[in-house]
Amino acid sequence: MNTNKEELIKRLDEKYNAIGQNTDVHLEGLVHANPITYWDYILPEALLGLQIQRTTCPDEMVFIMYHQINELLFKMILWEIDQVSNNENIDAAFFTEKLRRISRYFDMLSTSFDIMGDGMELEQYMKFRNTLTPASGFQSAQYRMIEFASTELINLIDFRFRATIDRNTSYTHAFEHLYWQAAGKDYTTGKKNTLLVNFEKKYKQMFLDKMEGYNSSNLWTRFKQLPTEIKQDAELIKAMRHYDYTVNVTWVMAHYHAAAKYIGGGEATGGSDWRKYMLPKYQRRIFFPELWSEEELKNWGENL
Repeated sequence: MNTNKEELIKRLDEKYNAIGQNTDVHLEGLVHANPITYWDYILPEALLGLQIQRTTCPDEMVFIMYHQINELLFKMILWEIDQVSNNENIDAAFFTEKLRRISRYFDMLSTSFDIMGDGMELEQYMKFRNTLTPASGFQSAQYRMIEFASTELINLIDFRFRATIDRNTSYTHAFEHLYWQAAGKDYTTGKKNTLLVNFEKKYKQMFLDKMEGYNSSNLWTRFKQLPTEIKQDAELIKAMRHYDYTVNVTWVMAHYHAAAKYIGGGEATGGSDWRKYMLPKYQRRIFFPELWSEEELKNWGENL
């Protein structure tokens, strides 16, 4: 046995001994294991079998695949955020690199609306969209988790109610005043439309758990916990600002303009008042408010 193999066996012994396993058993298993293939690893047949049309309109397939790609990118974003949230020893380089990765995913999301916007005939969309009611892209649970994972909860509260909510407010009460409740809630009566009722029936408890779980480990809180010299790192601050603006202005406005192209003055498929909760100048969603000047905050989302 050459030196390299001896070293490998030694490292395997160390690995399996640490977890109370017998190296010989695992090596024996490898003798009988099939070699891996691309299709076994990526599972393309399973992935490509998830696109199920509800109508006979060909462009509905574009709509389905586009949103599924979005969800995959959202998963990638959450994967990167959680590496920051769960890392006890963060330096500027690590934090900056993760933010750059996340921002690239959102940059891709922002520019990808042309794929859907220019890839569907308006006539076809106006036909198949009615079969989607009361579903809506608004109901992406992963996107809401990205928000919880990015900033402190107060920054996600409807701007009209922020003065009445603080860290002592219950998560349930805060949930009822999240900015996106404006998409389907009458604050005078408390009544919610079907879009919100279905969304909360499916995900509310998970959201409450995530709100609590990210309370002290979201990106903004983790940033504020860093030593002063790291918080003053120019590249890190630049990456933080880019991510904040990309998510809360660039991506939102790309989404808004795509929706306006097809919906015009009408309602979204879920019946949401999409302008009230989407436009940055109304809700003023800002993940990292202390990294922006007073003038930048004042003009957030204006003139778009």
